[in-house]
Amino acid sequence: MSELHHLTDVRAVVFDVGETLVDETAQWTRAARTAGVTPFALLGVLGALIERGEDHRAAWRILGVDPPKRGEQVGADLYPDALPCLARLAEAGYRIGIAGNQPEVAERELRDAGFEAELIASSAAWGVAKPSTEFFTRVLRTLAVKPADVLYVGDRLDNDILPARALGMRTALLRRGPWGYLHARRPEAEHADAVVGSLDELARGLTKET
Repeated sequence: MSELHHLTDVRAVVFDVGETLVDETAQWTRAARTAGVTPFALLGVLGALIERGEDHRAAWRILGVDPPKRGEQVGADLYPDALPCLARLAEAGYRIGIAGNQPEVAERELRDAGFEAELIASSAAWGVAKPSTEFFTRVLRTLAVKPADVLYVGDRLDNDILPARALGMRTALLRRGPWGYLHARRPEAEHADAVVGSLDELARGLTKET
């Protein structure tokens, strides 16, 4: 893991959405209640699957219920450091992007929530999802930048850090949310250029603030 000051040569910072900019606690709670199980049961099974490195979508099969349709509201559940981080980085001269595995409507909702970014993209609109190499290639092609000029920020090793790094991008693993906390404990976390505990920490490091 490198200190953040080693990343100040990047030109663009691109952010994942779920558990990076958006707190998904309320979404998972609503999903559990819609499916007819308790949030505690669903979140417990999710945590076990994440720890074992298994597909979290298997939770519905284990619980014996059908998965509910995915909620599409994102703006009401932003992490408090999300908007300030992107604004601070933009003011410092970084090009800003947001790209994650999200429904297409999330693009509008992120803009309505106050995010200003050169790139706001969803997997649904692109027709390709992480961890596909094509997803990260689309990020680079849209911004017209070299891989080493981009820092991708996300909470998952499998979906964010490792595939972005394989393409030559710089990476920051955000230690929050169930994936973030558990993945930061794995040996593969050393492949991230940085591991941070908040977006405030990221912004301070990239803008050389103490």
